Amino acid sequence: MSSTPASRTAPGDHRRALRRATWIATLGGFLFGYDTGVINGALPYMQDDLGLTPFTEGLITSSLLFGAAFGAVGAGQLADRIGRKKLLLILAGVFIVGAAGTAAAPGVGIMVLARVVLGLAVGGASAVVPMFLAELAPAARRGQLVTRDQLMIVSGQLAAFVCNAVIGNLWGEEGNVWRWMLLVATLPAIALWIGMNFVPESPRWLGSKGRYAQMLTALQKIRSAEEAQAEYEEIKGLAGTSRTGRLKDFAEPWLLRVLLIGMGLSIVQQITGVNAIIYYGTQILADAGFGTEAALTANIANGVVSVGAALLGIWLLGKVGRRPMLLTGLIGTSSMLALIGIASILMPEGTARGFAVLSMTVLFLAFQQGAVSPVTWLMLAEIFPLRVRGLGIGLSVFVQWMANFAVGFSFPMLMAALGISNTFFIFVALGICAVLFVKRYLPETRGLSLEEVERQMRTL
Repeated sequence: MSSTPASRTAPGDHRRALRRATWIATLGGFLFGYDTGVINGALPYMQDDLGLTPFTEGLITSSLLFGAAFGAVGAGQLADRIGRKKLLLILAGVFIVGAAGTAAAPGVGIMVLARVVLGLAVGGASAVVPMFLAELAPAARRGQLVTRDQLMIVSGQLAAFVCNAVIGNLWGEEGNVWRWMLLVATLPAIALWIGMNFVPESPRWLGSKGRYAQMLTALQKIRSAEEAQAEYEEIKGLAGTSRTGRLKDFAEPWLLRVLLIGMGLSIVQQITGVNAIIYYGTQILADAGFGTEAALTANIANGVVSVGAALLGIWLLGKVGRRPMLLTGLIGTSSMLALIGIASILMPEGTARGFAVLSMTVLFLAFQQGAVSPVTWLMLAEIFPLRVRGLGIGLSVFVQWMANFAVGFSFPMLMAALGISNTFFIFVALGICAVLFVKRYLPETRGLSLEEVERQMRTL
């Protein structure tokens, strides 16, 4: 078997193929970032054109998150049934339809419907892309390759912030400028659809379907001949008894424990309050003392720091364990939110307070995007065994998006009722609960193959 196409592959070709597959697949993460981040700058311009209230503002923002929850759980099951590659091709098409629909929406009702459709694609990508990357990656590089998805998510958010600032500052006086901000998202969606035609299917999914010859061929595209053969034998040993996961599988005590850890980890990632800043950062900065156009420009700093922090996080995951990295991130995010709340009480509204809040949101995002988010997405892709990986990740990410929905929907109303300080103090309290959960329940998975992680999870 090992003398098949791999022996005719030039040295280094498998590394280039793995790199290409990784970057193409993570266009799904880029779209996740752009479509969640673009609303940050589009909302102030929608308010007049669509006559928004705090309620409809929250509804438009959170409708994508509601769709994403169901997109995630549905995609998890579909990924197990039809494959990771085919599903990403389908999701690229949904991204195109949803983005075009939001840009063309004549009123709040159609906008909410189009955002739900777009959310199905965002949620599907959020579940499938890290799973796909984890199954393509060799064990020694899994942390760095899977967290490239997080890098692309924050790069998408940065691209949204930059597009918003450019469009808003150049054409902000014209009507319907927000439509162009939303329409830009169709471009990376088209690139994802084209690119996925040149990416191999997940070898582990092929193995779970008993398609061993195709599994070996896929491995030989992204591994050396020796690595492909060794990994083929290891995957086949577990995949041979595998089948598509079902909900009743989680009746097994150890699998139920893994599912609860995955769901808990998903909630931890959201209750830091990160998406309150991602979705409403422009308004937070405007309320702190910047004007709308100045806040759009200042908000770019949040995107730049998020990208830099994600790059740092990728490097750190090759050096330190998942648990200490996540705990450090959670302590950092809670501390920054506490400082934002205190500054909003003690400092008068104006430019000085605006810059103080901006500096603390930048540090908050450094901890979040450099530690909390990359570890969360990586560990969700690691902890579930092969036969329930798609379903388990889908259910966990469903919970994550529902928590995200709760934050996105309630934040404008909380701000209106309680003010920025008390709202952020709520997130500080939730952050303390997150630290306690991680210390008590989260296992360490660094340096283990996915098959070794499965054996560890059975014995927790």
